[in-house]
Amino acid sequence: MKVAITGATGHVGANVVRALLGAGWSVRALVRQDVRALEGLDVQKVQGDVEDADSLRTLFEGTELAFHLAGHITLDPREAARAYEVNVEGTRNVTDACLAAGVRRLVHFSSIHAFDDRCVGQPIDEQRGSMTDPSRPRYGLSKAAGEKVVLEAVERGLDAVIVNPTGVIGPHDYKGSRMGRVLLNLASGAMPIVPKAGYDWVDARDVAEGAKAAALRGRTGQRYILSGNWASLAGLGRQVDEALGQQRRRVKVPLWTAWIGVPFASAASLCTGRTAQCTTDSIKVLYGESRVSSALAAAELGFKARALESTLADTLAWHQGRAFARVAVWPSSQEATR
Repeated sequence: MKVAITGATGHVGANVVRALLGAGWSVRALVRQDVRALEGLDVQKVQGDVEDADSLRTLFEGTELAFHLAGHITLDPREAARAYEVNVEGTRNVTDACLAAGVRRLVHFSSIHAFDDRCVGQPIDEQRGSMTDPSRPRYGLSKAAGEKVVLEAVERGLDAVIVNPTGVIGPHDYKGSRMGRVLLNLASGAMPIVPKAGYDWVDARDVAEGAKAAALRGRTGQRYILSGNWASLAGLGRQVDEALGQQRRRVKVPLWTAWIGVPFASAASLCTGRTAQCTTDSIKVLYGESRVSSALAAAELGFKARALESTLADTLAWHQGRAFARVAVWPSSQEATR
């Protein structure tokens, strides 16, 4: 089967490509400059960008399935306009190109942040409405708007399905994802203070298998949450320590104290050129509902998430096998997920 993929060189994309190749499918990938994630793989590369209609025509020509992962992941309010350009208008370019090329099915990668994350006493599932509150993080709003673009294309005849991963961690994180940085900061001791908050963590390899199943068995126009295991940041740190055979002391503080660090993180970001890890939007995310359910994906796609301990052991082993082990050496990359 011939398949095309955008965002192939990002963290999730690198795992999706490997899952597709493992199924014996022929893969064509849209790439820009950094192709480390594809080195040594039998992948046809198309130079371009989701904002370049000509490259998208080349990418999708003659393919049966398409996986759209390219996006601008950010929890920095200053990047709201860029998130909209890539996550909404870029998605519009992809759906238009798929329709023009006669692609049989599109699997669109959205995010758990596309859902309304108000805490209402029950986990987020596919019945939850989309994020529309303008006071919430701009990234979630852009992903919700991107989903709307996909569903509008479905009404025009495109067979598309949407997947919504939670916090992705796992191997093949060549460019340094936001969640990967959290993990390595915990491992290296660069995160001695952790807010009393938690998140749902899912293995990138499980997300890849879920997306492949969605391509084969998903219902047209349906969203599928791909979640893993909930853990507090302190609990995640303890599991990281257990996996590495180390003991680190971390101070747990109320979540509201994180607001104090925002101006300092912003100033450091301006000075170093690196992405700020503590922003108003990142704190808002932790205040939102982080309990989610992937029951629908389990029932209809056969989706199953492995144990968090297994993910952490494999991920840390992969990072230890790389030339760098500390997140501090990773520069800010605008290609992190595109």
